[in-house]
Amino acid sequence: MKWTEGLDKLSIFLYLAISLFAVANIYSVDEGLGKKQFVFFCISLAVGLMIFLTRTKFFENFAGIIYVFGVLLLIGLFPFGTEILGQKNWYRIGGFTMQPVEFAKIGVALLLSNYVSGPEFDLKIRKSLLNTLAIIIVPAIVVLAIPDVGSLLVFTAFFIALFREGLNGWVFGVGGILAAVFLISLAVDPLYVMIGIALVIALVVLFNFQRIHWNIMSVLSFVGVFLFLSGIAFAGPKILEKMPKHQRERIEVLYKGEKAFRDTSGYNLLYSKTAIGSGGFFGKGYQEGSVTQGKFVPEQETDYIFCTVGEEWGFFGAAMLVIFYALFIGRIYYLSEQQKSAFNRVFGYCFASILLMHFSINLGMVMGLFPTVGIPLPYFSYGGSSLLAFSIMTFIFFKLNYTDKNSLV
Repeated sequence: MKWTEGLDKLSIFLYLAISLFAVANIYSVDEGLGKKQFVFFCISLAVGLMIFLTRTKFFENFAGIIYVFGVLLLIGLFPFGTEILGQKNWYRIGGFTMQPVEFAKIGVALLLSNYVSGPEFDLKIRKSLLNTLAIIIVPAIVVLAIPDVGSLLVFTAFFIALFREGLNGWVFGVGGILAAVFLISLAVDPLYVMIGIALVIALVVLFNFQRIHWNIMSVLSFVGVFLFLSGIAFAGPKILEKMPKHQRERIEVLYKGEKAFRDTSGYNLLYSKTAIGSGGFFGKGYQEGSVTQGKFVPEQETDYIFCTVGEEWGFFGAAMLVIFYALFIGRIYYLSEQQKSAFNRVFGYCFASILLMHFSINLGMVMGLFPTVGIPLPYFSYGGSSLLAFSIMTFIFFKLNYTDKNSLV
């Protein structure tokens, strides 16, 4: 048996292609940072090799310890963390910085996989459901307290993995309705939102009148839903008013446009769109982008790195990058479904879903479809801790998949 049997060559190629293309684009923005990112990439490969030499059972047996260590790293930010760009979510070690939330996600994915793959797990049992939610919610609460809203959103990715394992779809429906009511209330008078809620409930009752078992409890249920959603509608603007000015403006940019905040929270988005739009179909050429080379976009090497791709490589280059990401994430989902081990499957779904959330939010952010929340583009944004954390998850899955394909069970 050749040792290469069991290696998924397509996913390995996509990982290497995206990561090296990232180094090239970061180098275009800042040559020094590009060289550092290449060093981080080499370190990630070395760590990946160590992971490949590790026994697969290690990740199952030590999932709890890795999880607790990740949570402790998050808690340690309060006394020992360094504040960067208004958020105290970094450790500074010498000349390097490390964002522990990226590694905490690995711990959550491993422990969730370990628990869900257990023989007594059943999401229909309340104890299993509560324990599963606790694994996700405990670090999420710490992240919320930091606060790191962007990373908090990524934690919802784990519910996609749970949906595959039997979580009722109503969770996503309820979450979507609550989010929609909240966001609409920020742009529309809450009174009109309340009227809209009443009309929707009335239509639901009208079309299901014969199916509803009418009694005092069913009536109270509809009234309760109406009052709860109306409360969210009226609370939305109040919550927005209490937010720090820069966070409030990031949300208002979606409704009022980036030009209304061109000197503050809309500045990044304005020049990001300018850079992407100016690239045309084939781009201006490597290191030829006027916005990129002029360093008009703050954080262009990190959260806004995609605008460099759009300007220098054009629609063609940006589309190819999107296709590569789509293929990679889709491939991870596909391989996860092929796993014989439940642990491997759940971890694969967690990993792919985290990538999907990061990818979707980051691209939505640089194109003005989502507020700026500080979400890195996986493997692509500058940063050693981000690249290393994503690479660790990548190689853990590669190792699990390799072992699964060579298993005789």
